[in-house]
Amino acid sequence: MKTVTDKKGAHKQPGILYIVATPIGNLEDITFRAVRVLKAVKLIAAEDTRQTRKLLNAYGIATPQTSLFDRNEKVKSGYLIKKIEEGFDIAYVSDAGTPGVSDPGFVLINEAITHGVQVVPIPGVSAVITALCASGLPMTSFVFNGFLPQKPDKRKGVLLSIKDDPRTSVFYESPKRLCAALQDISDVLGNRNIVVARELTKVFEEIVRGSVDDVMGILSNRVIKGEITLIVGGQAKTPAQYSRQELRKRIEKLKKTEDLSVKDMADRLSDEFAISRRTVYQQILKSNE
Repeated sequence: MKTVTDKKGAHKQPGILYIVATPIGNLEDITFRAVRVLKAVKLIAAEDTRQTRKLLNAYGIATPQTSLFDRNEKVKSGYLIKKIEEGFDIAYVSDAGTPGVSDPGFVLINEAITHGVQVVPIPGVSAVITALCASGLPMTSFVFNGFLPQKPDKRKGVLLSIKDDPRTSVFYESPKRLCAALQDISDVLGNRNIVVARELTKVFEEIVRGSVDDVMGILSNRVIKGEITLIVGGQAKTPAQYSRQELRKRIEKLKKTEDLSVKDMADRLSDEFAISRRTVYQQILKSNE
């Protein structure tokens, strides 16, 4: 961090860059800490000052704003870093959700880190996590892929790249392209289980779950509007042939080498042998007799 002095030669304490998550729809979905920080900082950098003004007005926040969006981020980041070095605490907010997640903020954050500026995250809402937790699809391991490409060939290429991935995949999608994307999912991935989460936390929130064919049937004759989070189930594991003797050997080895509970051991071996936890659990109990 660059040392800054005032006119009298005294050292100035550098400021902090706060990355503040904001509601994706319902204005009540903001943390007490976020409100406190937005009131306390000297300046709020916002993706769209008009959009952020609605939030600030709702909570009586009078902090001045400046804009920082994708087209001016490289230039504006330098100005903001200089203000922080001069002692300003600054908060950055995107239009909604967590900055940097398919929103501006990445350039500013990296610029701050490069200059030794302290970056403090103020966690909150993310459409990815909000949609996942209500999806009913596995969340143990998932991957976020941002927006699906607009062009059909590139979109199919992305889908082909996840065809054999067992993880749940999360995308953002435009409502105008949703039906085309669902058709591509059907063509490339087959009749997977998917979730279309629309207008999360807003008045017209809707979560549609089911196979691709089922969801297409529900949405095909409708005009789709609003923000879309699209979740695609991973490639199902093919049940594998396994040797009971090999399973018993692995159980005995894990008992000797690792301090695992019966549940944790069953979870691990169920995944390793692609068999049910119940089968593994029963074999563990037999080994304890």
